[in-house]
Amino acid sequence: MIKMPKFKQLTVFVLLGLFTSWIVSCSTGNVGTGAKQASEAATIEFWTMQLQPQFTNYFQSLITKFESQNPSIKINWVDVPWAAMENKILTAVSAKTPPDVVNLNPDFASQLAGRNAWLDLDAKVSKVVRSSYLPNIWKASTLNGKSFGIPWYLTTRLTIYNTDLLKQAGISKPPATYAELAKVAQQIKDQTKKYAFFVTFVPQDSGEVLESFVQMGVTLVDTEGKAAFNSPQGKAAFQYWVDLYKKGLLPKESLTQGHRHAIDLYQAGETALLASGPEFLKTIANNAPKIAQASAIAPQLTGDTGKKNVAVMNIVIPRDTKKPDAAVKFALFVTNDENQLAFAKAANVLPSTIKALGDSYFKDVAANATTVEKARVTSAKQLQQAEILTPTLKDSKKLQKSIYENLQAAMLGEKTVDKAVEDAAQQWNNR
Repeated sequence: MIKMPKFKQLTVFVLLGLFTSWIVSCSTGNVGTGAKQASEAATIEFWTMQLQPQFTNYFQSLITKFESQNPSIKINWVDVPWAAMENKILTAVSAKTPPDVVNLNPDFASQLAGRNAWLDLDAKVSKVVRSSYLPNIWKASTLNGKSFGIPWYLTTRLTIYNTDLLKQAGISKPPATYAELAKVAQQIKDQTKKYAFFVTFVPQDSGEVLESFVQMGVTLVDTEGKAAFNSPQGKAAFQYWVDLYKKGLLPKESLTQGHRHAIDLYQAGETALLASGPEFLKTIANNAPKIAQASAIAPQLTGDTGKKNVAVMNIVIPRDTKKPDAAVKFALFVTNDENQLAFAKAANVLPSTIKALGDSYFKDVAANATTVEKARVTSAKQLQQAEILTPTLKDSKKLQKSIYENLQAAMLGEKTVDKAVEDAAQQWNNR
């Protein structure tokens, strides 16, 4: 499933894949029953999340090519429904019966990495191979200095905006910063009676608000993992969102609905801006052709820091796999330059290898390029400055939960901003 707001958060999750590992040493003397056992032992189970039928042909071709190059290894591809993946992989890992290769994202995978669930890849992937991936993106799949995942595909948020609504509000260009957004939000509400945008404060959903804190200059945790957001910058970020809500510039359902609602509102012409990945442009074109025709794209919103987010999908190998070498071999095949470029084109995402990202496909567009084509180049260009904004923590969802729940309380007038920040920090530190 191609969806990049975080693993939810896919965030605003996303595509989950399963990745299985082992390398077969087959003696030329094996015959009969022995050969049969070797064949059975060489089967790798590879899980993906809700990629059928859209990418069935891609993966069938990928697997056929890998098996032809590695005749002693067979790939058993299992596509898991998105809603079932989290429980399914947790159950499999706990029972020590995991697949061999799994596609997750660093946010969720790091939670299990903290339980030593994944294979340590530093001993399995050479420095030369690791250096073929974007350095900051490889770092996203590390915890306590150890690599637990191999980067796969990426997306960076863009600002998709309705040119008609901005024109009605007398706005010539979309906001570039959160400070500008606050002014634009008031102007759009006054002139059109509609909202500038929707963002979710549901703790289990998108991490966009949490990322906005970092973009505004907030340090979320210190080097010891303690709360660092009980600071002037943290209080200012809390106050920013509280003010928008209390002024009626955010839909009330921001407290109850997830990121999917942001797309629904934009497609219905009820919001002027949508912060999302370029992969949603085709969805908008299919569901709301008139809105798509009025849509244009701009770089993602940021704060005074200028920081941009990137969402990463990776591939992990369970530590309990009985075929680690073959699993690593297949994972590196899935994520090599050639295959990353092919998948990026098929899924309208970005690759995580330096060579694939350097392809002209992500740099050059014609003067009469479509919005989707322009979005691809803008998104790829952003990747040069993009980074994982939230820290890789084994319990990062608890950090988001403590902040969002107290932020909601302040928005509803149940707590002052100072009290909400203080309580959130205390909850995190006492977790």
